[in-house]
Amino acid sequence: MAGAVSTLPIKTEARGEPAYAPAATVEPFWVRALLIGIALAFLTLFLFVPLVAVFTEALKKGWDTYLTAIVEPDAIAAIKLTLITASIAVPLNLVFGVAAAWAIAKFEFRGKSVLLTLIDLPFSISPVISGLIYVLIFGAQGWLGPWLTEHNIKILFAVPGIVLATIFVTFPFVARELIPLMQSQGNEEEEAALVLGASGWRTFWHVTLPNIKWGLLYGVILCNARAMGEFGAVSVVSGHIRGETNTMPLQVEILYNEYNFAAAFAIASLLALLALVTLAIKTFIEWRVHRAEPQTVDHIQDN
Repeated sequence: MAGAVSTLPIKTEARGEPAYAPAATVEPFWVRALLIGIALAFLTLFLFVPLVAVFTEALKKGWDTYLTAIVEPDAIAAIKLTLITASIAVPLNLVFGVAAAWAIAKFEFRGKSVLLTLIDLPFSISPVISGLIYVLIFGAQGWLGPWLTEHNIKILFAVPGIVLATIFVTFPFVARELIPLMQSQGNEEEEAALVLGASGWRTFWHVTLPNIKWGLLYGVILCNARAMGEFGAVSVVSGHIRGETNTMPLQVEILYNEYNFAAAFAIASLLALLALVTLAIKTFIEWRVHRAEPQTVDHIQDN
């Protein structure tokens, strides 16, 4: 046939049926090798080399120096504050993310686009600006500053300010992960459950939540990683009080500015380990989700 696109057979193992793809989409070997080489070069230069450098510098003076830097009182205080901040911010963002995604994906209401815009707000502004917003609100010369001072309530340069700044920069992660997932699933299963007499909460726990559990866990992991590694917004509101308001990233900055490189890289290595663990869990979840997708398709086809 004139103008027909030539095809090459490609074996499909899933169903044992031959598939055909346009020859134009089958790149020559040298093109694939070049693209893979460029990708590996970028990964090596911007990921593997810095990662190796962090652990090399952290262990440069031996394990004794490394362990001493980690168990130093200010370092322990920074680690505790980081964990406390994440343990407060992540659950709150989990509740907000699920509620926002449920409302946006399952209902139509006025202000829906405004809510979506507000969810994306932390992505569109600098974390430093986010911290300055809290300074303008809770600072001594801010809107609520005089009232807070009068009632002896500390927000800035204290744990509440750090938690608020962390919540602000991390709250889009869970919501933005769940919104497209819920929208793609539709409302059919929830409507069927309601028709059968299930209450709203029962529908959520037994229908919606099982369908979004992997996406929810994925969003929580990303939220937790950002909460523990946040620097800009926390730096503005913390006051850099050693042993009190320094999180792990701020402690790294202080030690590095004091030319205490071994201790700085030791704390940085803990953050790097956190990133590696997060990446491993993220990869597992992606594998689990992709593994479940064919089963879901086959189940639908069988029915």
